[in-house]
Amino acid sequence: MKTRDKILLSSLELFNEQGERDVTTNHIAAYLAISPGNLYYHFRNKSDIIYEIFQEYEKLVDFYLDIPENRTMTLDDMTFYLESVFDGLWSYRFFHRDLEYLLDRDPRLRNDYREFTNRCLAAISRIFEKLADAGIIEPQPESLRAAMSLNVWLVITNWMAFLKTAHAAKASASLTLHELKQGIYQVLTLEVPYLTPAYREQVMVLREKYRPTMPEQEEERDVSVF
Repeated sequence: MKTRDKILLSSLELFNEQGERDVTTNHIAAYLAISPGNLYYHFRNKSDIIYEIFQEYEKLVDFYLDIPENRTMTLDDMTFYLESVFDGLWSYRFFHRDLEYLLDRDPRLRNDYREFTNRCLAAISRIFEKLADAGIIEPQPESLRAAMSLNVWLVITNWMAFLKTAHAAKASASLTLHELKQGIYQVLTLEVPYLTPAYREQVMVLREKYRPTMPEQEEERDVSVF
C-alpha cells in the first residue's frame, strides 16, 4: 500500500476512534512511524486529509445508491440500501460526529457536502418512486416524495447525534454498529403510512428487526432478571 493511502486509512481510523479534533498530523505520523515531513509531502495539512477522506465517503455512498433502472425494485433492494448507507455512516462516523464544525472550517468541504446532500436526496426520492412502481408503497406526489426524502436524510445523518445524547452516561466511542443501525427502524417508520396491504406485514417484520433499545429499557431488562 502506498504511503498516501496508509495516511488516509490511518487518519480515518484515528478520527473514528479518538475524534478528529483530538488527532493532529503529528499523531498520525507517529501512528504510522513516519516523519511529519513525510506526511506533509503527501498532504499540506489535516484539512486536506479530511477532504480526501470525504471524497472517498462520497464515492462509497454514490455507489450504494446506484439504483437499477432496468428492473423492479424489491424489499431486498430496500434493505440493501439501508444497511449499506448505515454501514458507510459507521465507517466514516467521525464526520457526522462533528459535521457543522468540519463544514465551517473548510469551504471546499461545505460546497461538496451540499452537492452530496442534493444527490442523496434525489436518490432517496427515486427509491420511493421505484418502491411505488413495485407496489410496495402507495404512489406519492413529487412534493410529498421530496419531503419524505428529506426526513429520511435527516434521520440518517442525525441518528448518531441522537444516540450520543440518549446514551449520555456512555462514552460516544462505546456506541456500536448495531446501535447505529437501529436508525433503520426510524426510516422504515416513515414509510408505514404509505405501505400497501400486500407488503405491510413484510415491512413491519423487517422494521421490527431494528427496533431501538434505549438505555432505560436495558436497565429495566437487567432488573427484571433478579
